[in-house]
Amino acid sequence: MKVFITGGTGFVGSHLSDLLLKQGHHVSTTTRSPHNTRIRHQNFNYIYADTAKPGPWQECVQASDIVFNLAGKSIFTLWTPKAKEQIYESRILTTRHLVEALSADSTLISTSAVGYYGDRADDILTEDDPPGNDFPAKISIDWEKEAMEAEKTGARVAVTRFGIVLGKNGGAMEKMIPAFKACLGGALGDGKQWFSWIHLDDVVLASIFIMERPELKGVFNFTAPEPVRNIDFAKTLGKVLNRPAIMPAPAFLIRLFAGEFGKTLLSSSRVIPERLLDAGYNFKYPDLTEALQDIVTQS
Repeated sequence: MKVFITGGTGFVGSHLSDLLLKQGHHVSTTTRSPHNTRIRHQNFNYIYADTAKPGPWQECVQASDIVFNLAGKSIFTLWTPKAKEQIYESRILTTRHLVEALSADSTLISTSAVGYYGDRADDILTEDDPPGNDFPAKISIDWEKEAMEAEKTGARVAVTRFGIVLGKNGGAMEKMIPAFKACLGGALGDGKQWFSWIHLDDVVLASIFIMERPELKGVFNFTAPEPVRNIDFAKTLGKVLNRPAIMPAPAFLIRLFAGEFGKTLLSSSRVIPERLLDAGYNFKYPDLTEALQDIVTQS
């Protein structure tokens, strides 16, 4: 099949591209950097484009059977008004332009985030629960709404709400592992907030799982079945690295230096992948210790 990926050179996208190529698919992806060309394969095509703007890249979307939408500016930054605008528009505009270009018989698998639910304390959250009302929730609501517009054209749409993706050489672990190895790791705030995570392998495998089953559509939580409290995550990572997790980051300092983004770091989301489990997906890494052991072994 012909597969198109926005964000295909990123942390998740590059691993997804690798697996799709191994399965014999033809993959095209957009990139804004001519130097970001790690993947070299006869069935892999780079398209230099800014997907927040319409352009010739949309012709490739129209010719594709499957479209994965992974593009979006990183939220791991100080949320100035300008940064918030870029975070929002990079997701909303890219998705809008994708939908404009989709053919009626294609499939769109579009990313969202568990930030959709907002700060929900100890509530157990499934795909049917309502959204929150903070900035990440607003992004996710509008992001998903843009993706679902594709249903009007006849396309199949699946929205994947990512938890914190854990993997080697990217994402959250890229910053956490060096800190813990230096004995500077610990919980954020009091550590009681729930941490909804997923191993990178499961993100990729679950994406393929949905792609290959035309009956699957709608919203899917992409989180491991066993979310943990932040303090337990820190203790587990410390144990796997054989380092103490005794350097908590006080909540007031996080809010002081990270501002509005700091509040998000301290928010709690106890998210369960109910629809993936009901569909029969078997997680490769349902257990946090095994997931972290795999990542640390690779690092």
